[in-house]
Amino acid sequence: MISSGSTAQFAVWTDFGGVLTPPLGHTFQKFCTTTRIDPDALMSALGKVSARYGTDDFMLPIDTPLITEAQWLQEIAEVLHAEHGYTTQLTTLADIWFDGRETNHAWVARLEKLRSAGTFVGMLSNMPPAWDGHWRRMVDPSALFDDVLLSFEVGHRKPSPGMFALAAERAGVPAERCVLVDDLPHNCAGAREAGWSAVLFTEAESASAELDSILVG
Repeated sequence: MISSGSTAQFAVWTDFGGVLTPPLGHTFQKFCTTTRIDPDALMSALGKVSARYGTDDFMLPIDTPLITEAQWLQEIAEVLHAEHGYTTQLTTLADIWFDGRETNHAWVARLEKLRSAGTFVGMLSNMPPAWDGHWRRMVDPSALFDDVLLSFEVGHRKPSPGMFALAAERAGVPAERCVLVDDLPHNCAGAREAGWSAVLFTEAESASAELDSILVG
């Protein structure tokens, strides 16, 4: 992995979910279909549980992590039962969340090309501990990335300034030459506030074009 001695001119940090995978909305809908839970009911339960931890970010409690995935799912199941009448037992989100989820091979190819040209390529993800083995089966981190920063391992999460400061330090590249590629606007905004450039990802072709304009600019 490239450290503070890196000679790369730019560091490109890519998100995982919604960038290296299909959009999160698609995966969420598939989860609801599989579990037969109404999406509005699930969103309501997620909101109530998240509020207990002082946030409106559904994933923060488990990718920081403040609680285990099992505890989080139990709390969600209790709200779903009490307020919506569901008796579904949610023992793991990861198995359903990743089942059949496809890797975005077009974006993988773009990252491979960048890295072969000497650009530092890293993955920067808010990731729960229980999901670690799942995403590693979808991509080979040692072959694709110079470094991987996961929220549950480093004690920071996007869009906090600490996450971006640590990523720039690990890449050995100044903030103004770091680029985040992410599918969430608030993460891109956080990167820009930290002095980075950011590309809001919708699909590989347009993201590649925008990224090229940054790297040659």
